[in-house]
Amino acid sequence: MTRLPVITAFGGFNAAGRSSFHHAYKRTIFDNLSESEQRKNCIALGSLMGQLQWKNDDYYWSSGTAFDPVHDFPKLRKIVYEGTLVRRIEAAHFDVDAVPTGQKFKLPGTAEAPSLVTLSKRDLPASLPEGWRVVAEEGRQVTLAIEAGLDVTAQHTAVMPVQAAGQLPSGFDPASHYRSLHHPRGLQLSVLAASDSINSLGIEWSKVVDAVSPDQIAVYSCSVMSQLDHLGLGGMLRARSQGGRVTSKQLALGLNTMPADFINAYVLGSVGATAGIAGACATFLYNLNAGVDDIKSGRRRVVMVGAAEAPILPEIIDGYSAMSALATDAEIARLAGGLLEDGTIDYRRASRPFGENCGFTIAESGQYVLLMDDELAMELGAVIHAAVPGVFVHADGYKKSISAPGPGNYLTMARAVGLADSLLGSDVVRHSSFVQAHGSSTPQNRVTESKIFDAVAQQFGIEHWPVAAVKAYVGHSLGPASGDQMVNSLGIFAHGILPGIKTVDGIADDVHSQRLSLSSSDQNIGCEHAQVAFLNSKGFGGNNATATVVAPSVTEQWLKKRHGEAQWHAYLGRAESTIESAEAYDQEACRGNLKAIYSFGEHLIEDEALEWGDDSLGFPDFSATVKLNNSGGFDDLQS
Repeated sequence: MTRLPVITAFGGFNAAGRSSFHHAYKRTIFDNLSESEQRKNCIALGSLMGQLQWKNDDYYWSSGTAFDPVHDFPKLRKIVYEGTLVRRIEAAHFDVDAVPTGQKFKLPGTAEAPSLVTLSKRDLPASLPEGWRVVAEEGRQVTLAIEAGLDVTAQHTAVMPVQAAGQLPSGFDPASHYRSLHHPRGLQLSVLAASDSINSLGIEWSKVVDAVSPDQIAVYSCSVMSQLDHLGLGGMLRARSQGGRVTSKQLALGLNTMPADFINAYVLGSVGATAGIAGACATFLYNLNAGVDDIKSGRRRVVMVGAAEAPILPEIIDGYSAMSALATDAEIARLAGGLLEDGTIDYRRASRPFGENCGFTIAESGQYVLLMDDELAMELGAVIHAAVPGVFVHADGYKKSISAPGPGNYLTMARAVGLADSLLGSDVVRHSSFVQAHGSSTPQNRVTESKIFDAVAQQFGIEHWPVAAVKAYVGHSLGPASGDQMVNSLGIFAHGILPGIKTVDGIADDVHSQRLSLSSSDQNIGCEHAQVAFLNSKGFGGNNATATVVAPSVTEQWLKKRHGEAQWHAYLGRAESTIESAEAYDQEACRGNLKAIYSFGEHLIEDEALEWGDDSLGFPDFSATVKLNNSGGFDDLQS
């Protein structure tokens, strides 16, 4: 019997806020929330943004004045609205109007007419380049005659042509929530997002560890662009040319596998399997695929899956701009509705999936889900948010361009829908499924992806397929992009409202929308018609992936069928305390205490503490041991 991978916890942060308990999802359907739910959502975001503080058993403004949930709500709502989702890049990242820039030029110089340059002796190169000679010295100053001319880079500032991004909520600084010295921002996001996921589980991690063997736990996580800020590879690569010094941490912390490494070393303390699987914009789904396969095969029973990315940097924006992939201010201004009444750019509408658009909007995010097999989840009393019976990955074959689309995504989408059709029946697929589109907001994507959806819909007899495109709200976070889709889908399962693509006035004429339900308004499809989601990702280089994610209501029926009514009701009893503990964490997090897990230098495993058995190896703090004598499935080859 194949084990069923179920999602027992999820968490993270993006431009819409905190993912756990559907807070980020609710920001995308804010206008469809009741007033009390809107107030709760704003208070949660206000605390995250540092606008509100919890003290003396009540909320206060950061200024120290008391917060009135009713009277002060309009003020808080305005702050939250302006400081979340896609918007103009804020100074916390860099000044878009004054980006440090170098202009190269050449000072002339010949043997007959050299350039004369005066500088401090301490600034002299260790050995003078050819054609340089000292012609005068005075105190600590020297004058050089440079006969071969001199290549000079003048430092100045320039306006960034791309000024929109999906940023974390204004005022939210991941570094302030734990001892994050020297950590690049992407790793800060990994620690905080993984902590959010584990805290939302509602079960002490030690209890999970005690229930399985150490080698039955795995972490799969990665970033696409590595850590390219000044604390990571970006600082290392710039140091020599800018006259700086490389630190001992920049290279190591800059690796794209570090999100998984940090979670093992400082959040979970895991000695199990680990990997960082990069697949361009499909990276989250690539790691999810590894976790799902592990659990289905029985190799692992607990897998943390996710990705984290912090790419809002001038250099990365320059790189994607050079590919004409990003929406520039000038191009947005040319779109209908691209300008506000005062003539400024409407940055809120920079990302326009399936509408008249001009490029994607870069974003930062960290998203993590905790998978367990169905038997373990029931045994522990874990809350089951969804099941993931399959993830499909395919390449494009021969390509004329590394960024051009290909046939691989037809395969991933069709196989994902085919799996749901086999497990749930064609009626559910036709009437109770929805798609989380890659929806990158490029003119090419809106045509090619919608064409794939239309072809798959025709194949399976789907006539009005609801399509969501979360990048309209949070931008394109590269590696974690499908993690943004995942947490949004879990919200749709729970509340039945499919976020509309509110950044578009209408669907572009070249979109293949005959069989699709694409709307600029929220679609209240109801939980009964949100039973299965298809998460789709199309990455550079032919990295296509689609996941089949099944709602908790359907998963419940599967588990009753597999384990019986008696075991199901026993599980529900165990889950009561789990729900209570999880909600207690949510309450704390809404008050600004994210309870970041960062165990630095604690619970270290010394060599002498290893426990060798006849055919096993044991570790401190792990109840079970790892079996050493294992044929690896090659029983027929054993002597």
